[in-house]
Amino acid sequence: MEKERKSSTVAVSDVGAWAMNIISSVGIIMTNKQLLSSSGFAFTFATTLTGFHFSVTALVGWLSNAAGYSATSKHIPMWELLWFSIVANTSIAGMNFSLMLNSVGFYQISKLSMIPVVCVMEWIIHGKRYSMEVKMAVAVVVVGVGICTVTDVKVNAKGFLCSCVGVICSSLQQISIGSLQKKYSVGSFELLSKTAPLQALSLLVVGPVIDYYLTGKLLSNYKLSSGAIFFILLSCSLAVFCNMSQYLCIGRFSAVSFNVLGHMKTVCVLTLGWILFDSELTPKNILGMMLAVIGMVVYSWAVEVEKQAGTKIIAMKHSISEEDSHLLKGENGEGLEKDVEIGKSLNRPTFS
Repeated sequence: MEKERKSSTVAVSDVGAWAMNIISSVGIIMTNKQLLSSSGFAFTFATTLTGFHFSVTALVGWLSNAAGYSATSKHIPMWELLWFSIVANTSIAGMNFSLMLNSVGFYQISKLSMIPVVCVMEWIIHGKRYSMEVKMAVAVVVVGVGICTVTDVKVNAKGFLCSCVGVICSSLQQISIGSLQKKYSVGSFELLSKTAPLQALSLLVVGPVIDYYLTGKLLSNYKLSSGAIFFILLSCSLAVFCNMSQYLCIGRFSAVSFNVLGHMKTVCVLTLGWILFDSELTPKNILGMMLAVIGMVVYSWAVEVEKQAGTKIIAMKHSISEEDSHLLKGENGEGLEKDVEIGKSLNRPTFS
């Protein structure tokens, strides 16, 4: 009874983590669309905005620690935190440069390529293998999202290089989130509280330079309005939940699951864009979204089957080892009893 209650609690927590990630991610995309677009507030400093996001996240982490809401802090070597921050910030810069130098279609292909890249990197780093069902489900999701998002595809040598750097660093960052949590037994929010200040500091320093190179505009020349300030604060608030849920989901599941099921956000964004912003929703988009959702359902089923199979194997190994120990115990027990009897008979005095 207690086991069932525990599993149901875990299931609710898992659904809550995914719901938080999808809602906050879709919310931040819609907010940033209004903030960054020329038809909105034309705040075109995306990298600097990411620095603001991590600054607010770091502030929330610091306040949580100061108020005693966080668990006892565990030590993570500074070099690992620095390495993680460099990889994470390089991924942000790489993807931003990829979007600037390549077409939107190729940028979407780059984002989709993260799923197979994460699979290959997990196989290289952790020796993780995937069943045929999981591979097929991943392929269906990639094709489905590709159909509904990829349009024109134009690429050049510089753009391709930036895209490769962005994809590899993004994949490595996502794998590192799970690895660091397991290696140092830290919670998702605790790890985020340790990495966010370093990312914020470096992005606030480098971000304006990258944004100037990308847009040709200086942050100091931007005229802030009350509307722009409101949307910046809203974007930063949603980013806290988005970052928290990302670390939570990867810690609970895996980087591959986060990428595959995370494309539900793409489906939601396309649907909300059609509802709220009167964006065109073609039969091609609908077909792609249907394929993507089918792929996600099949992926969830395949992962669950793998998990159950792994649990059965562990249970079988455990029961076999218990049987072996009982047999050995029994044999040793009988042997000891016989030895004692023989010893007693030999030591018994004889009378002639």
